[in-house]
Amino acid sequence: MSSANKADRKAAIDAASWMFNVVTSVGIILVNKALMATYGFSFATTLTGLHFATTTLLTVILRWLGYIQASHLPLPELLKFVLFANFSIVGMNIAKLSMIPVSCFLEVVLDKVRYSRDTKLSIAVVLLGVAVCTVTDVSVNAKGFIAAVVAIWSTSLQQYYVHFLQQRYSLGSFNLLGHTAPAQAVSLLLVGPFLDYWLTEKRVDAYAYSFTSVLFIILSCTIAVGTNLSQFICIGRFTAVSFQVLGHMKTILVLILGFIFFGKEGLNLQVVVGMIIAVAGMIWYGNAKASSRPGAKERRSLSMNGNKTQKHDVLSQSIEVDDKV
Repeated sequence: MSSANKADRKAAIDAASWMFNVVTSVGIILVNKALMATYGFSFATTLTGLHFATTTLLTVILRWLGYIQASHLPLPELLKFVLFANFSIVGMNIAKLSMIPVSCFLEVVLDKVRYSRDTKLSIAVVLLGVAVCTVTDVSVNAKGFIAAVVAIWSTSLQQYYVHFLQQRYSLGSFNLLGHTAPAQAVSLLLVGPFLDYWLTEKRVDAYAYSFTSVLFIILSCTIAVGTNLSQFICIGRFTAVSFQVLGHMKTILVLILGFIFFGKEGLNLQVVVGMIIAVAGMIWYGNAKASSRPGAKERRSLSMNGNKTQKHDVLSQSIEVDDKV
């Protein structure tokens, strides 16, 4: 297969991966919004535990059918991942704007990544746009600040770990989910009802379940399988930073679809301007990443064989950059 065909195939798979993640992420947010706002099911942590239980069931079925091969993930690595992921789930919605800077910091420190000036500036524009259209209250209290700090760092570490574990242990997306989803399901379903009661003063077992609300819960769990899988696919193919930057596109889509399906309350000039700024920043980021591929943001590969020829070294570097960006 020629290099042009390989590049076209990679671009098509990358685009499909992003679309898969965007569609499932936006879909689950809208379903959960309807479930919580319309039917009063406010038990978010327990619901997330049900999401991972459904994902676990699917991975078990696929392993039984032979679509997932046996793989190994050391217990200490699994426990660290579950710890980061669960702390992330509990508090992430508080402080999404700080995710990108922390993800950048982790990649710079742990992976020796270097970012071009255009990449840094485009990220700043994206954050500015999202802040303009989503931030309406800047008051801070001690409990909220602590929760935000924990959420930011745990989510950044969880997303970095997705990429790290896939690369280090040669795990596919379903393989990694097969290891992590059961542990997350058990831990969240054990802790979730108590945490939800602490947050809402309502008991999940006392909720007035109806046919429609149960249907929405099942739909949410079904979509969550795709959301979990697509997150692992995207971070495995790209990086946590790229996942976060383009992930803000989902924030914009959720706002737009929310205005369409749930009314135009809150839609004003500030929100529209913020959306335009954020989209412009995303376009700039995409162009900056494309132009920086030859050398502005390269990983310092430690696996280069010093005995190979210079020509082969250049080719290896080019392939590595194409796979990461």
